[in-house]
Amino acid sequence: MTSAPPPSSFDAEFSGDLTADLAFALALADAADAVSMTRFDAPDLEVSTKADSSHVTEADLATERALRERIEAGRPGDGIFGEEYGTTGSSERRWIIDPIDGTANYLKGIPMWATLIALAVDGVPRVGVVSQPALGRRWWGATGLGAWTRSADGRERALRVSSVDDIATSSVSFQSIGQWRDAGREAELDRLTRAVWRDRGYGDAWPFMLLAEGRLELVAEFGVKEYDIAAHVPIIREAGGRVTSFDGEDDLAARSVLATNGILHASFLDLLHSP
Repeated sequence: MTSAPPPSSFDAEFSGDLTADLAFALALADAADAVSMTRFDAPDLEVSTKADSSHVTEADLATERALRERIEAGRPGDGIFGEEYGTTGSSERRWIIDPIDGTANYLKGIPMWATLIALAVDGVPRVGVVSQPALGRRWWGATGLGAWTRSADGRERALRVSSVDDIATSSVSFQSIGQWRDAGREAELDRLTRAVWRDRGYGDAWPFMLLAEGRLELVAEFGVKEYDIAAHVPIIREAGGRVTSFDGEDDLAARSVLATNGILHASFLDLLHSP
C-alpha cells in the first residue's frame, strides 16, 4: 500500500479556492452516511479479520466503494487513498478516506464511529469532513473557509478552539492506556495525566472534534495512519488549533498525532519530551 507523499509543512501557503471541493466532500459524506447507516446495528452484519488482526465489516467495504465511485466520477483526475482499497491515481490532489473510523464500535452497535474524508493538495490536508451519522453530527473545514459543525437539530455554527493557556487547567484525551504502553510511552502518559486538570479516553474521531469545539486542549494517539488523521487537520487548524506528530512534525505518515488548541502546543511538547 502506497503512503502519502513526503511531508510538507501544514503552514505552506495556499491561494486556491476550495469552495467547490468542500461542497463535494460534504456530498460525499451524505453518500457515505446513507450506506453506513443501512447496516449499522444489523444483527446479521458480516465481519471479518484483516491481516493485521483488525476487524472489517461489510459496511466498511461498501462505504469506501461508494466513496470511490463518486470521486472517480466527480473528480476523475484526483488520486484516492483509502483504508480498505489502498491508493490509486495522482498524489498532487489526493482524497484520503476512512469509511468507518471506529469499526470496533460499529460492529458492537456503539454509535461512536465516523466517516473521515480529506483532500490533500501536495501532501497537505486542505479539506476535511468528519461525519458521525449515528449521532446526527458532522464537522467540516477547509483552508481559508473556516471550520464548522452541524448539531443533531440541524443548527450550524463556526468552530473555535479553547483559550486555555495553562496545562494545569487543561482537559485532555489520550485514546487508551494500552496504546501508549504499546508505543513505549507509559512514562509520558503518566506525566501528562498528573499535570492536567482532567483526562479521559474518549476515543476515535470524537475527541479531535471536541478539541475543535473548544472542549479539550489536547488529543494524542499512536499507531494512526494517514486516513485516521488527515480529515482532522484542516478542521482543527481552521478552528485555531495545531496538529503535528508526537515529535512536533507536520507528517501524516508519522504513526502518531498530537493535536492541541495551539496556545499550549509547545508546552505540551516540552512536557511530554522532558527528561
